[in-house]
Amino acid sequence: MIEIHLWLLVTMIVAIVLLAVMLWNNLREREFHVRVPDLECFEQALPSIAGMTKAIILDGNRAEIIQNGDFFDALLESIAKAEKTIHFETYVWWTGGICGEVAGALAKRAREGVEVRLMVDAMGGMKMKRRLRELMTEAGVKLVRYHPIRLRDIGQLNKRTHRKLAIFDGLTAYICGHGVASQWTGNGQDKDHWRDTGVRLHGPIVNAAQSVFAQHWIEETGEVLVGEKYFPAIDLQGELKMHILAGAPLGGVSDLELMFKMSLASAQKEIMIQNPYFIADEETATLLKRAVKRGVEVKIMVPGSVTDSPIVNHAGHRHFSEMLNAGVRIFCFQRTLIHQKILVIDGVWSHVGSTNLDSRSFDINEEAGVGIIDQGIADELKAAFEDDLKDCEEMKAASWDRKYHLWHRALDRACYLLSGQL
Repeated sequence: MIEIHLWLLVTMIVAIVLLAVMLWNNLREREFHVRVPDLECFEQALPSIAGMTKAIILDGNRAEIIQNGDFFDALLESIAKAEKTIHFETYVWWTGGICGEVAGALAKRAREGVEVRLMVDAMGGMKMKRRLRELMTEAGVKLVRYHPIRLRDIGQLNKRTHRKLAIFDGLTAYICGHGVASQWTGNGQDKDHWRDTGVRLHGPIVNAAQSVFAQHWIEETGEVLVGEKYFPAIDLQGELKMHILAGAPLGGVSDLELMFKMSLASAQKEIMIQNPYFIADEETATLLKRAVKRGVEVKIMVPGSVTDSPIVNHAGHRHFSEMLNAGVRIFCFQRTLIHQKILVIDGVWSHVGSTNLDSRSFDINEEAGVGIIDQGIADELKAAFEDDLKDCEEMKAASWDRKYHLWHRALDRACYLLSGQL
């Protein structure tokens, strides 16, 4: 009897260990290092960038850049005008009057017979008021939480949808960095109102945005969106070429990381980055230094004293000294948190979306962004960057090395060790 109990105990211990190893293996992210060679011409590299990241370049589109709280004016107008379908996916749904406005507008259209589908990340939407959930669901809004926090989905706990996109009647789409909360209202005027940028899209590119939404909707509900009301035949709406890139990590090299690093490697004139969570790995720092060496002007804007994640700020400092000494220009925005995720290369290609430039966005989170090949859009984003410079402090190599002493650098390195999960 004792031997039987002993073998049973041993078997249970072995089973627990095996389960723990399997869970750890499911939660961990294998490390991949992308080494991209310098490319001679960015415009010639674009088809390769799109092809290698599975983002088809589509012609005949139109785009409008939307800044700060103006996004909600546009969004609410599109909700009011929708005739058949409204699809909205977001990571953040917190608190503030705008939450009630958006919920009320969605509920109203659902009662009027419009198909309304809303997907909110289970973690990012934890602050959503119960009364707003009930208002929408009772009106007929199909409200779904992405990767609900439950025991049977523990292996997916760390994988969140960080996407922010909306599609109306399959004809108009929005891709942005905005969450649904009071922080994204206003005009980025103070620490309680953040800076952010979105884009409204028209043309064949909207079908690609709808496909991105459908991906997660099918995953969580099993409902397949088929038919003309979801994927209508769209006439050419303009002259812009665009491509949608959605991060859906499945192991291996991240498409988002490949896109980002290939664009840095192919820039010949300028690289302009605005990002709230910029944590350059060694390869990124090397690509930026190499760009400066071949004559590219590199300007990066990151948060200053106003941040919602001091640990990310410290982790981002890891390679600042070597980049500054190589000639990379780094600006810290002081007025409020810059939350826009903007990348402009050589004044001809721009990327706008939800992607932070860190390992979490590349390897773990689900992201969405749009690449726009157009000098006019690039010029508009560059003008906004120049305007934001008025509220920036530029970091200088000498003052940085003098100001950030041993203790600060030790803290930066410690935070950087956690960068894969930040």
